[in-house]
Amino acid sequence: MTSLILTLNAGSSSLKTALYEASAEGAPLMTGLIERIGTAPFLKAKWANGATVERSIGHPEAGHAGAMKAVLDLVLEGAPDAHIDAVCHRIVHGGTERTDSIVLTEPLMKELAALAPYAPLHQPHNLSGVRGAMEAFPDALQIACFDTAFHRGHPWVNDTFALPRAYYDKGVRRYGFHGLSYDYISTKLAADYPDLYAGRVVVAHLGNGASMCGLLGGRSIASTMGFSAVDGLPMGTRTGQLDPGVLLYLMTEEGMNADAITDLIYKRSGLLGLSGVSNDMRTLEESDDPAAAEAIDYFVFRIRRELGGLAAALGGIDGLVFTGGIGEHSALVRERVCEGMGWIGISIDTAANTQNGPDLTGPGGSVTVLALATDEEGVLAREARRHLAA
Repeated sequence: MTSLILTLNAGSSSLKTALYEASAEGAPLMTGLIERIGTAPFLKAKWANGATVERSIGHPEAGHAGAMKAVLDLVLEGAPDAHIDAVCHRIVHGGTERTDSIVLTEPLMKELAALAPYAPLHQPHNLSGVRGAMEAFPDALQIACFDTAFHRGHPWVNDTFALPRAYYDKGVRRYGFHGLSYDYISTKLAADYPDLYAGRVVVAHLGNGASMCGLLGGRSIASTMGFSAVDGLPMGTRTGQLDPGVLLYLMTEEGMNADAITDLIYKRSGLLGLSGVSNDMRTLEESDDPAAAEAIDYFVFRIRRELGGLAAALGGIDGLVFTGGIGEHSALVRERVCEGMGWIGISIDTAANTQNGPDLTGPGGSVTVLALATDEEGVLAREARRHLAA
């Protein structure tokens, strides 16, 4: 009976999963993705033997719980005799103390549930996945990897807000997210681009959730996301950076309460709110609606603005890495981000960009520009193996 690791990575509108052999590193036995949860959930999966599965799942209102059930059904259908020894979960928020992956216990589950207000779009779904996996695989080791852990070494100035210090002590600080993705990219740079790894690199994780991170010697120095996963860049349905005075206005003049504001800034804003068309960059790029073009304009503008800020935080820039669904696949976004950035040493090769790289560095560019696929599932599997061997 083969010993296996199952990974679960719940995003705001997606659920990624993969199945790995526990005994040795290697390509996954199965990869799966459920997209557009909450609207038109659809499962795509591929097994190592070439078999594929594509199907709609349940009703949109089933949400992440329905998606989790579809993943479990997929595993039981494709590998009915497999033994799941470990399930490794991406958990968005680990609080101030979690700097490494950890085996989940009931006290820790309660601790993590208390962090749900910090990441309301993700944390409940992450923990729901844990509960579902505990029920489906009661003998498996349940392991948590935290998106915030990668950023816990930030300098104090990149970790705080200009509020009374008592709030910082209570945990009101800049956490940063997408840590598993940045962890993978850092490891990839160390292996394949060691000189770049040792330098100053800005990584742009662009997808339905989007953020950017400044790496110095492979370590996170600054991130565009702050206290919550709604800060920084505009995203599929999230606002990104927003003047807090706007929230006060919504409360006092529009009569909106916390629930209404949460729904607005997390679920009805971003690319969807700006365009009125879609939260999906693929749909926006294909649309002839002027508002769709304006949404892309704003997305690109904010990336360029944060790129300059992170370069300043790093004291310069040696490399720019695009990753995430949009970063890996949208030649248009990459081209427009890099356009006219020669002043900072960035030049992009049009032909290489059309082919999605990986090396996009243009003629005369002093900054290495890359498009790299991230692998959060690979990081989860790595951590699961480490805990199984302990």
